[in-house]
Amino acid sequence: MDHSLPRPPWLRRLPSAVWTASAWCAAALFALVLFATTTYQMRPFHGQSGSPTLLGLGPRAGLAVVLSLAVIGARHRPVTVFGALLAESTVALALGESTWPFYGAMDVLLCLVAATRRRRTAFAAATVELGVWLGQWAVTDHGRAEFSDFLSTLLAVVAAIVIPFAIGNAIRQQRVYGEALRAHAAARAVTGERLRIARELHDMVAQSIGVIAIQAGAAGLVIDTQPDGARRALGIIESTSRETLAGLRRMLVSLRRAEADPDSGADQAVAVGLEGVERLAATASSAGVRVDVDWLGSRRPLPPEIDLAAFRIIQESVTNAVRHSGGHHCQVSVEYRDEELAIEVVDDGHGFARAGAAAGTGLGISGMRERVALLDGRFSAGAGPEGGFQVAVRLPA
Repeated sequence: MDHSLPRPPWLRRLPSAVWTASAWCAAALFALVLFATTTYQMRPFHGQSGSPTLLGLGPRAGLAVVLSLAVIGARHRPVTVFGALLAESTVALALGESTWPFYGAMDVLLCLVAATRRRRTAFAAATVELGVWLGQWAVTDHGRAEFSDFLSTLLAVVAAIVIPFAIGNAIRQQRVYGEALRAHAAARAVTGERLRIARELHDMVAQSIGVIAIQAGAAGLVIDTQPDGARRALGIIESTSRETLAGLRRMLVSLRRAEADPDSGADQAVAVGLEGVERLAATASSAGVRVDVDWLGSRRPLPPEIDLAAFRIIQESVTNAVRHSGGHHCQVSVEYRDEELAIEVVDDGHGFARAGAAAGTGLGISGMRERVALLDGRFSAGAGPEGGFQVAVRLPA
């Protein structure tokens, strides 16, 4: 299983030094724009006399640099920088300078605020920007502008605010949606892993417990009359329980390794494949149900997930035959075909009415069906052609 995460977007992969350099470049560009707008058709600086060309450049350049320094912190504190630019626009207006560069920068910041902060915060920032602009216009116009000019300017300002707000809000919604999808996928992955572990535990324990229960019952019946038979049953109980405990221990160890290193491939440490079918048949035979295994076709290595699923399906089918069918013989056929693996397990028990009902009360039949469905195979379970209970599976291989 591949546990590697996808690479983050390229913006997330940029080092912090690049972002710092970008912030300084943005501040320098903003300072240049401010300086250019204040020196265009330059007049003497506020409170200054003399040649505007010689005496105005220094203060205007210094003011542009000071006012642009706030842009450096826009990445981490966009709301604070937004408020600072609003205040600076009021200062520039008091000095008789143009304020449109500040509103251009604030529109960019509004997009950033809408993308990274709550919608309520972004909406408040947009409303404050529009209110400050209306206030500044009322202070400077004194009723001289025509209503049509005011309306067209107002629409342009509103568009300049709404468009970046909508873009930033769309970016935020996309991010929230992506996080929700990832959380949902993680929850489904956890649920799937829990079901997989539950299935493995059921398949590992059910057959062994069934054998132990049958042997314990047999030992109890003959312990006084046939001590040797009781001793053999107790030996089977001991060996079966030890094998089950060893399997559980291997599973727990593999789960701990997988938690420490997801790429360690620990899942394969507990994987049991078709090589365990003969041992399974011997264990079932000791419980009183003779199991014959037929291997058809040319045996070849199978994908690990197909090999494990095939063994678990045979194990569950044989377990159902031992515990529920009441029969004495079970026939297992494993056929290697060109593009699939065909499995059939048939017993000579009481048929579907009893075996199917008993198995249906647990996780056996549903677990087998889930395994086959996950591998895009075909599954059927029901009455056999000559009575008894039959499980037929086709797995792509």
